Amino acid sequence: MTEWTSVLREHYRWVIVAAGGLLGCVAIGALFSLPVLLRPIAQETGWSTTGISAAMTIAFGALAIGSMAWGALSDRTGPRLVVMAGSLLLAAGLALASLATSLLAFQLLFGAVVGLAAAAIFAPLMACVTGWFDTRRSLAVSLVSAGMGMAPLTMSPLAAWLVQAHDWRTSLQIIAAVVAGVMLPATLLVHRPPALASAQANAAPEPGPSMGQAMRSAPFLILVLTSFLTCATHSGPIFHTVSYAVTCGIPLMAAVSIYSLEGLAGMGGRLVFGLLGDRFGAARTLVLALLAQAVVVLGYVQARQLGSFYTVAALFGFTYAGVMPLFAVIARENFPLRMMGAVIGGTTMASSVGMALGPVLGGLVFDATASYTWLFIGAFALGLGSFLSALAFLRLPRRPLPAASA
Repeated sequence: MTEWTSVLREHYRWVIVAAGGLLGCVAIGALFSLPVLLRPIAQETGWSTTGISAAMTIAFGALAIGSMAWGALSDRTGPRLVVMAGSLLLAAGLALASLATSLLAFQLLFGAVVGLAAAAIFAPLMACVTGWFDTRRSLAVSLVSAGMGMAPLTMSPLAAWLVQAHDWRTSLQIIAAVVAGVMLPATLLVHRPPALASAQANAAPEPGPSMGQAMRSAPFLILVLTSFLTCATHSGPIFHTVSYAVTCGIPLMAAVSIYSLEGLAGMGGRLVFGLLGDRFGAARTLVLALLAQAVVVLGYVQARQLGSFYTVAALFGFTYAGVMPLFAVIARENFPLRMMGAVIGGTTMASSVGMALGPVLGGLVFDATASYTWLFIGAFALGLGSFLSALAFLRLPRRPLPAASA
């Protein structure tokens, strides 16, 4: 029976990866439908670019506030109930946002409700996946992240196609229906990691620091700072890519294809950096990837034609997407499994604050200068900061970890 159970666990952990990738793809795709709908919303309502972009900033603020709470709750109850609640809330938030008749109502509904819902998806899933793997952990987390990276290749083109055939309100309602129809059944595949289930049944928690000690430790503080700076680097360029391309005279569908290429390249980056992380260590791989991200983002300053946009988008997507799964791996290398939801939730909180800066700052830059140049220069400076912060990971002692399955 023990051998058969071990075989089932070995195979089912990849089902967890597939479910996590699907759930993340739809959730992130729904959240990032706003960059695609930005121009249509502005044209139909007369709301400012900054005002609409602020909804995304509010969403990331809500994601920041909710991440640690949802993550800690998933440590207590398991990830399934949390992810299911988030899926229901996400569909409801999108549907309600489509009915908003004022900018403030849209900002609160798309921002606060959708952002809070997204927080229930990312951190609990990442924590769950790290708990199912004691080998190939970087690859597994990267595959889940690659599923999330499918959003620009699937949900973004869907949003662009919908908004060309319907108004933005109807488009958002259809996206809400897709969220409910796909995500709710997928949540049934999500299960608590076996090691945690065994520990809970035996009332024998994994030894290690308390939650308070973990939150005050050097690894957590470095993790939080680096996550914030990393996401602050790429949030503006990601959110404003479509809008920037349109201002350069590129048609909407072609501009969305730039965003989709960024996502496709990001899938490659996630897989490559995941393999490199397993081979050379997540910290070393992260440091090099962050330096590459800082350098590549400057390429957008010179991009004007579709070909140059494609080149920069491919390189930028490869680097920025590749770095994100490594944070979950580093968290698992430094903290007990029993607090993974809270730790990754805290990291997600920091990254969400960083992500919140880009949309509104990019909107302010464009409204003030009719150009996105200073957005990319600022992103480069933040990228150098994230690289310098990540260097501290190389000095941290590694914590011995128990196997993921018991």
